[in-house]
Amino acid sequence: MTVTTRPAGTTALGGPEVSSPHAYDVGLLVLRLALGLTIAAHGAQKLFGWFGGGGLEGTGQFFTMSGYPSGKAMAVVAGLTETLGGLGLLFGLLTPLAGAAVLGTMINALAVKWGGGFFAPEGVEYEVLLAAGAAGLALTGPGRLAVDRYLPGLKEHRLVYGVIAVVLAAALAGLVLLIRN
Repeated sequence: MTVTTRPAGTTALGGPEVSSPHAYDVGLLVLRLALGLTIAAHGAQKLFGWFGGGGLEGTGQFFTMSGYPSGKAMAVVAGLTETLGGLGLLFGLLTPLAGAAVLGTMINALAVKWGGGFFAPEGVEYEVLLAAGAAGLALTGPGRLAVDRYLPGLKEHRLVYGVIAVVLAAALAGLVLLIRN
């Protein structure tokens, strides 16, 4: 058996070591905290009217005006999806599914807002950024500073979990969009 060593400060491929694995975990934690809190707050706006939101009544009227049947029911679905998906990302709990929940919601938000260009105030760059962050977390996993690290089966995140979650998000979002007028 041959044992090879490499110089300190280099990777297995010989390139320079740029940061420790722990730096990635902290970076993923920061992303999860920002994205999770933002999305959970949006869900609370829809469900409870917190943070200046419309609550179920106002959000239901918006969904009806946007062409969704049963606007109030859709407000409950969107509110729960955002709140639970956001909290899942925040804590790193069932991260692929939490990311999929946020991604699916953002796909629908993009469909509603599409046509106003890319940039604010009518643009979709905010929704694109949230969708990309959610998809990225679903694909990469939450890092080591997450509840998933203590769950059997999720302790070691696998890319296939993320891919399945992203495909599931796109399929379910597409089904919801099919019922929209």
